[in-house]
Amino acid sequence: MKHHHKLTVALCLIWAATILYGEMFAFWVPSLFTCSWPHHKSDGVESDGNFTKVAIVTDPQLMDKTSFRLSSKTLALELAQFYTDINMRRSFFRSVLPFKPDVVLFLGDYFDGGPFLSEEEWQESLSRLKHVFGLNSEGRVGDIPTFYIPGNHDIGYSRVASHKQGVIDRYEKVFGVRNRRFMIGNVEFISIDAQAIDGNSKKDLASEVWKFVQNVSTDAQSHPRVLLTHIPLYRPDQTPCGPHRGSSVIDQRFWRHSQDQEVIYQNYITPESSTKLLELIKPILVLSGHDHDQCTVIHKSKAGSVTEHTLGTVSWQQGNIHPSFMLLSVPKAFHRNSSDPDKMLHTQLCFLPSQLFIYMWYLSLFVMSLLALLLWPNHGISFLNNAADCISNVVKSSFLSSVTKEKNEDENCEYEMVWDAEGSMHLVKKALQTPVKRQSDKPLVEKGNAVMRSAARKNASEQIELVMDSDVNASAGGSDPLMRSASKSRTKLVIQRVIRTIMMVIVIAALNVPIYMMLLFKDWIEQE
Repeated sequence: MKHHHKLTVALCLIWAATILYGEMFAFWVPSLFTCSWPHHKSDGVESDGNFTKVAIVTDPQLMDKTSFRLSSKTLALELAQFYTDINMRRSFFRSVLPFKPDVVLFLGDYFDGGPFLSEEEWQESLSRLKHVFGLNSEGRVGDIPTFYIPGNHDIGYSRVASHKQGVIDRYEKVFGVRNRRFMIGNVEFISIDAQAIDGNSKKDLASEVWKFVQNVSTDAQSHPRVLLTHIPLYRPDQTPCGPHRGSSVIDQRFWRHSQDQEVIYQNYITPESSTKLLELIKPILVLSGHDHDQCTVIHKSKAGSVTEHTLGTVSWQQGNIHPSFMLLSVPKAFHRNSSDPDKMLHTQLCFLPSQLFIYMWYLSLFVMSLLALLLWPNHGISFLNNAADCISNVVKSSFLSSVTKEKNEDENCEYEMVWDAEGSMHLVKKALQTPVKRQSDKPLVEKGNAVMRSAARKNASEQIELVMDSDVNASAGGSDPLMRSASKSRTKLVIQRVIRTIMMVIVIAALNVPIYMMLLFKDWIEQE
């Protein structure tokens, strides 16, 4: 097998392994190696039967025409939507669902331009959402109970929602009411419409949220509570977010409309509303989204310290190169004498494969493959063969030098036979006596068996000079054809290398492109 054929086979295998990892194995890593249910890591071995296992996902933000301000049916948008959707589908089915959660919880922002999509466009995005996360007609992930809270990209901030009642109606028709309470295990979860809570308190949206919160606070609290809000609670500017934060901390930005005082934009709930929520609901844990990056902060309230986990987005296209999800272990029963019920809730942040790094590796491997195919020498590269050749040359040269030395010693000596008194013969080595040459012995120039005298030597030197002059002239006149020939040879070599590279690239692609397409469409079409 030729050396470039061996290189082609090696690159085929490298590309096949790379594609299998990037398109399949990488999504198995969280469930197999890097993540597990948090109650398994707590002190002592706790049975799964004592906990309700909750998988939490937020901010998929399915791309649409508002994402890049492109028309709905452009090729660029279609490709971006496909590769974003297939990544989240793989992440959910290959990384999240293998943990076999008992409940799935979404923390908002399912669409990118939800309030600004027409009914037809919104229904199309809804169909994509159901396909990506395997939702049935009831909004469940298979037979797993599934809960949703609204995000600002679903219904808009209070300024938008207050002028588009139809947006709220179609959201609640599919995902349920915006303010709700439900039980998971022995814990009560309180979800609110965080987009409306800081709106004009005299309008229906904000008053509806606060009325719900007041009703929750007046009920006897017989179970620990977890607050679910898409927009995080207020935190001072540049508050540290913990070791899992990948981007810089975002400070508060809050804008109201000058006429109706409704919220146009906000990064966090206002300090007043945040304090009021903590005092009325008295949660032991707060879960939020919206920020697209991971953040863990501790809030102080009259009821004590409360931890808030802001989850990062599950999508690789929303500004976070390390998308993630969270596993929450909720106990089915609390001990009555437990002084710290918040410690009974166990959380585990899990990171998904970095799709951006996978594509960067594809590009790097493509460049390295082209360079290897173009620059690989015809005789190949074998370090072992080169090392063996070097060793054999060293051994051979040392052996020849020793033989030559012995031969030279024999040539420069003679042997004399000597008899001792008993009549035995011995050979004695003696150095040869070389005659001394004199200056007078050099009047003649020998050439073979002929003798050249000084007069003839002069004529010979003149002839040699003439011959040398003619050779120099001939070589000077023929330099241009030689250079042209060398240039043509180099051009021919380059063309041959390029053609050979193209042929080997075709061979590599013929093997690996079908593997890539098979894995791509298998995950897209396969029914879970």
